[in-house]
This record gives sequence, structure tokens and C-alpha cells, in this order.
Amino acid sequence: MILVLRALGVGDLATAVPALRGLRAAYPTKELTLAAPAWLAPLADLVGGVDRLVDADGLGHLPWSGPGPTLAVNLHGRGPQSHRMLAGIWPDRLLAFANPKAGHHDGPVWDDDEHEVDRWCRLLAWYGIPADRTDLALRRPEPGALPSGVSIVHPGTKAPERRWPPARFAAVARELAARGHRVVVTGSPGERGLAEEVARAAGLPPGAVLAGRTGLGELAALVAHARLLLSGDTGVAHLATAYGTPSVLLFGPVSPALWGPPPDRPWQQALWVGPRPPGDGRTVHPALAELGVPTVLATVDRVEQAVPRPVSRLVPAARDRAGRPAPAGPAVR
Repeated sequence: MILVLRALGVGDLATAVPALRGLRAAYPTKELTLAAPAWLAPLADLVGGVDRLVDADGLGHLPWSGPGPTLAVNLHGRGPQSHRMLAGIWPDRLLAFANPKAGHHDGPVWDDDEHEVDRWCRLLAWYGIPADRTDLALRRPEPGALPSGVSIVHPGTKAPERRWPPARFAAVARELAARGHRVVVTGSPGERGLAEEVARAAGLPPGAVLAGRTGLGELAALVAHARLLLSGDTGVAHLATAYGTPSVLLFGPVSPALWGPPPDRPWQQALWVGPRPPGDGRTVHPALAELGVPTVLATVDRVEQAVPRPVSRLVPAARDRAGRPAPAGPAVR
């Protein structure tokens, strides 16, 4: 059995997809278990090749009993806490970045200035396991009852410093609607008030607010079939990357060189005016505050002009145990 630790969020799991696929291809007959928050199960299903998910949200507790796995892989962090968590279940072997404090002297040295996707591919390469950093696509779900071809405005982020001002989101949404876009506003249940504020200021109807009305799987389907995504540096941005959905992403305290979409996709643009001095962490970051509405709208124009026809993002990407394309269906039990 292989146990992979990635007990984080949507963007974190999405950026680990190439590494997960590399492990699946390297060990096609072994059970691959992902330690991640249970609410990420719909996304793990879209990755494909994951046989089981154990609920681990952060590094507080790893629910594990019985013998240790053959292989434990730390795709969570540099250690020492995550290393010790995995060492505590007694795996036969641990693949992780070197961390003498955790008693782990094997593995490559951590690099702060590395894209998150490349980081985990490099970790596996150190141990002789190839991973393709371009293998980012998720299985494309059917839209079901959700609208297709919408332009998604997603104003929320977990950290206030990564949140572009609501009035600016509303100004862009208003202009997109005037251009003929069908605009919807998404977010978590806790962000519904923010979404309603943006929709009201943009003159959108109440039905345009989908915040709190879509689960993770439904949000993925909405993004997969969308015309455009406008969001900050947050999980939904990585869904757009996974589906090749045209996107304009607004970065503040963190450079897109570390978390942004691939640079060879002109239909997916990350805007950043950094580096800038650190903010206070409670209000919008100075780099993000400098991004104006005209700049964002001009980028929307460039993105829409660059959309490839036909769109290669429509190809399903889930894999079976041998790394072959897998049919749609539950992969997490």
C-alpha cells in the first residue's frame, strides 16, 4: 500500500495531481491511499487512480490503524511535523524532503522559490519516479442541472489579503454582463454575503448568486463548462487550470510563478504587480490593491482572443491503476 499525505485544500490537491499520477504509474498494482480532508473526496474522484481516502485535515491527527504502508509519501510540506506524522505509522519507506530535525536525511533540499507543481515532481524524481508537470487535467464532469458557458466571478478567498475589493469585482461583472456574458457569482456558504454584495452592485439578478449552492463536485463541473473565470489566488483558480478554462487570476502577496497557471497558456492569465512590501494580513495586499478594473477588463479581452479552437481541455484525464485513461466513475471509496 502507498499512503500519500496532502491534508490541505483544493488548490493544494490540484497542484499535486502530476505527482499523484506519477505514483500511480510507478506502482500500478498497489493500493494508493490519499490522506486529505474528507470534503475533498469529489476532487480526488476527478483526479482518478486514488483507491481510498482517509480523512486528515491538517496535521492534527492521521486516522490509521494496522500495519504501516509499504511506502509513505509526504506531499504535504517540508517537515518536521508532517514527516513525524508519517513516521509514526511505521512505513517501510518514507519519500520526503530532507529534514534532519525529523530524523529524515534522505531526499532533496526544499526550495522556497519553486512552483508548487514542480516541487512535488522534483521530490519524486529524486527517488527515481517520473512525473509529468503538464499532467494537470481533471476528469471533465457533466454539467447536469448547472448552467454551461457562464462567466464565473469568484470574489472570495480564505485570507483577506488575497481578496480583491468587492466593488472592483462588481465593476468587472457589470461590464461583462453588458457585453453579453451570463455572469454568476460563486463562493463557499460563508462567502454568500460577499457574493450577494458583488451581485447587487453589478446589477445581477438574485439567481446569479451560486455561492453556498454548489458542492465541490458541482463547482468543478461549473468551471469545466464555463466561458470564463475571474478570481483571486484561491482553489477555484486551480480548477480552471485543470480544465483549461479561460481565466483571469488576481495575485497579491504570492507570485504566480509559485502558484499560477502554466505560462504557455495565453488564455489563462495571472495578474501581479509585485513584489511589494508585506501588508498587514487583515486587508487587501498592496500588490493586489494596485490592480485596477481597466487592467482586468483588458486582460479579459486578451484571454478571450487567445482561446484555442478546438479546445483541447475537453479531453478527459483520469487514469486507472496502469496509468491508462479510465472511464468516468467513482475512484474514491
